[in-house]
Amino acid sequence: MTTDTKDRFTLKRRRIEGGTPPCEHWGVDSETGILRDVLVGPIDHFTEILPTNSMNRKMLRDGVTLDVVAARDQYDAVLDIYRQADVTVHITPADADLPLQIWARDGSFMTPWGMIIGQMSQWWRRGEYGPVLDFCAANQIPIYDKVTAGCAEGGDFMMVTPDFAIMGCSGGRSQRVGAEQMQRWLAGEGVELFIYEFDPHFVHADCTIVMLADKLAAAVTQVVDPALLARLAEKNIEVIDVSYSQAMQLGCNVMSLGNERVLLPSQNTDLIDACSANGLKVFAPDVSAITIVGGGIHCMSLALRRDKYGD
Repeated sequence: MTTDTKDRFTLKRRRIEGGTPPCEHWGVDSETGILRDVLVGPIDHFTEILPTNSMNRKMLRDGVTLDVVAARDQYDAVLDIYRQADVTVHITPADADLPLQIWARDGSFMTPWGMIIGQMSQWWRRGEYGPVLDFCAANQIPIYDKVTAGCAEGGDFMMVTPDFAIMGCSGGRSQRVGAEQMQRWLAGEGVELFIYEFDPHFVHADCTIVMLADKLAAAVTQVVDPALLARLAEKNIEVIDVSYSQAMQLGCNVMSLGNERVLLPSQNTDLIDACSANGLKVFAPDVSAITIVGGGIHCMSLALRRDKYGD
């Protein structure tokens, strides 16, 4: 735990006029700096499939159930990989009234200036902000600000580089008004926030596009906004195509560990091969018992601290 003056817990650290100083310990300025600390949601109350999206509603109609034992074993395997990669793993305090806390990415998201507390769309998930605030207070992680204009969820947000971020909005989860509120905030910090509209069928942006390394992304190019792909090309970021069928298995929902390493689901063999061909070291656990409910490795993992971009 740090006691730096720039890292003390506060419920609003953002300077209204902009120019908020970066945190000295916590914070991320990209999706691809070397990962040092990660927040993972607890699996304690992850016991059933809930009607959170169209895929889950179909599963419920078909009588599909969650294999809790397999899900917990796979969850532990992911945490073991983080630890083997010298990442400190933190777990959000569990709350019995929050069955989907496992998806740590969704309710809050880290910036260089502290945590943003999002606004969840679904009522049964809105309370997830509470344990996150408790965790931040206990660990002296400052709150940059709190979304108050509509809904904005962390699965739609990516700090691509220190001066460029992406915020997805489908209307189903994150809404344009929430994205635009964040766009105003980040403009004051000198960051361009590209608002990416997509079909709510995909739930969150990180089901369609994600960063693998500083100059390498993976995306379902047949559905991602061509303007976003063009913006990435302008920044010399190469894009590996992910098929729709792989995306539906959460095969694009991966986590960069930094230093040319990536953590992704074993079922996406095409992306494993592509990452290896690009010189990345791949960690590929089986997470099929987890992804069956519509969330993956990126969903359950919120970077709290990364090395600075390019280090």
